[in-house]
Formats: sequence, structure tokens, C-alpha cells
Amino acid sequence: MPELSPDEILMAEFEYIATSAFQANEDRSKATSFFVVSVGSLAATIFGAQIGGGTARFSQSLLFILSALFLLLSVFGVLTALQLARLRLAWHEAARAMNQIKRFYIHHLPQLEAAFRWQDETLPPPWKTDSLSFYMALEVALVTGMTFAASIFFFQHALSWKAWLWPLTLLAFLLAFSFTLWLYRSRLVKR
Repeated sequence: MPELSPDEILMAEFEYIATSAFQANEDRSKATSFFVVSVGSLAATIFGAQIGGGTARFSQSLLFILSALFLLLSVFGVLTALQLARLRLAWHEAARAMNQIKRFYIHHLPQLEAAFRWQDETLPPPWKTDSLSFYMALEVALVTGMTFAASIFFFQHALSWKAWLWPLTLLAFLLAFSFTLWLYRSRLVKR
């Protein structure tokens, strides 16, 4: 068996943690930012175009198109939440793989055990509400709720359904927000 060097494993562990943390946060940030900027750009364009006249200035066909666009953005929001969950799982699986290497070294060099903060029993779980990943998913769920609510709002206007305009719009927000967050969580919680 080759001689094991604790310096090498410690350096590799540090490099892995730094690279992994940076890449996971970078990927999650890119996915979330792209979605939020896309939604913000479309919303700013639409609301900027209607200043002064409200939805009354929009034709019925334009209202249906806006409804469809916001529905499509809602689908993108759900897909973004799934991407965030997958990135969180990929990070967790990489950390577990590194723990396997650490167990090997600890078995042969027991004095290394105190140097490693994360081991299998201390590794953060995939579903953790006090994490950057969760806050990004929460942001995506909120924006997805808003885009779905906007879709329902424009759809109701296109059909001239004014009686239940705000209750149905609010219900649409709550349903899309809850569904997106549930979907994110369901991918992370052990079955």
C-alpha cells in the first residue's frame, strides 16, 4: 500500500470545497438570475406600454397572447426550480463522494478526523430551509406565482370576466407559488 500523506488530502479537500461551493452557487445564481431578468424584462415592457390606459387599451387577441406568454414564463419558473433542486442534489452527491474518500483516509490516519467538518452525519441535508439554495428556490417560486397570476389576470380580461378578477388572480398566485415550492422540496426530501 502506498504511503498516505495527510497534507495531500487536506489540500485536495480544501480545493474541492472551494471549487464546489463556488461552482454550485454560480450555477444556481445564473439559473435564478436568468429567470428573474427574463420575467422582469417582459413585465417592464408590457406595463411600460400600457401606461395611462390600463388593459382597456389592449385588444382581446393581445390579452390572450399576454396570458400565454406569462403562462410560458410560469413553466420556465417551474423548470428553473427543478434545475435548482438538481444542482442542490449534485452538490450533495459530490460532498458524499468526498466523504467516502475522507473515511478511507480517516481509517488509515485517524488523527485526520478532527480536520474534517463535514462527514456523513454532519453533512447538511439536501432540503434545508436556511440555505442559499432554498432562498433562490423561494425567489423563483414567488416570481412563478406572479407570472401565473398575471397569466390568469390577462386571460380573465380577455374574456371580460371582471367579477372574480382579483380573487382568481390571488388564488392563481398561491397555487403556482405553493406548487413550485412543493415540487422543489419533493425532489430533495428522501422518499
